[in-house]
Amino acid sequence: MNRFVRELLTVGITTGVVLLTQDRPFPWSLGTAVGASLLLSVRLRWPWLASLLCVPAVAGGLGWAPALVAQYRLGRKEKSIPVQVFWVVLLTVAAIAPVMLTEDIPLGPLLLATAFAFGLAAAPTALGALVTTRKELTESLYETRRARAAELEAQETSARAAERARIAREIHDAVGHHATLIAVESAALAATASDPAVRDTALRLRALAKESLSEMRAALGLLNSDTSYPSLQELVDRARVAGVSVTLSETGDAALTPAVSRALFRVVQESLTNVAKHAPGATVTVTVDRSSPVRVSVVNGPGDLPAPGEGGGAGLHGLSERVRLAGGTLTTSYRADGGFSVTAVLPPGKSKVDGQDSTFGGGARDTANA
Repeated sequence: MNRFVRELLTVGITTGVVLLTQDRPFPWSLGTAVGASLLLSVRLRWPWLASLLCVPAVAGGLGWAPALVAQYRLGRKEKSIPVQVFWVVLLTVAAIAPVMLTEDIPLGPLLLATAFAFGLAAAPTALGALVTTRKELTESLYETRRARAAELEAQETSARAAERARIAREIHDAVGHHATLIAVESAALAATASDPAVRDTALRLRALAKESLSEMRAALGLLNSDTSYPSLQELVDRARVAGVSVTLSETGDAALTPAVSRALFRVVQESLTNVAKHAPGATVTVTVDRSSPVRVSVVNGPGDLPAPGEGGGAGLHGLSERVRLAGGTLTTSYRADGGFSVTAVLPPGKSKVDGQDSTFGGGARDTANA
């Protein structure tokens, strides 16, 4: 229904109610009430004017129909409560004053009539104000939810960026170390070789290693870091000292690449940290299977102690990104018993240097070399 038809129905129905009323106390009753009904459309632009036009109509006894519509609009648009109360009181006085001047009414019935007139004027005003307040609250709630969603998205983006930066530092450490060794050994070979061709080749290798190292540093935008990792057993021991009841089970002996080994370590570390923060007193089982593919699972039961009042962080988002970049997948889920499960599936791998297997973290005891 468009606005014109709706407005036509409002004016027509209100005017019809007035015309159907048989009791007309004063000579001006019908004219003022019909006029107020026909001019109801002014409330859309000037709500106060529509209420003002209803005052003589209410005084004539036939103006309550248009007054109810006008007061509802006033309540919708007028923000000031004192102004709303003013118009309610004015209509109440307009309704009671002619009765007091023309009839001798006892105090009790007069008070009842005054209360009825006040309620009749106040009800549509309050309803209009409540509808407007509800609409504003709904819009505010929508904005709050949108801002919260944007905040969560920003946190997730920040966590991914931080994890990528940490991975970039680790790449710098691993590749930079080998590039530096190549440069040093090439320099040593150039200094000791008697064959000019060998010496020139060694110098070229040294220059290429240094250039590669410089380009990698420029691309990553990082300086060298001395990040080191304890073994999984040491990590579990630390968690036990902190009060976490944790059991570690390890199987398999597949050689792991540095990226996979670091991702595996981070899965266990972040999971144990989350248990300590969000499920104090829970029993934790850490299962690591270094087969093909590599699987690591950290499962905890419900906490026995109340968790500290801390909100969830972005650790799992960053952990998921690290596992993904290592070529694996991370799955998290709540358990039926109230616990939580974190499972990562990672690809095995190994690299060869000088015909020898160069593995990182082939077992839990080797992760300290990361």
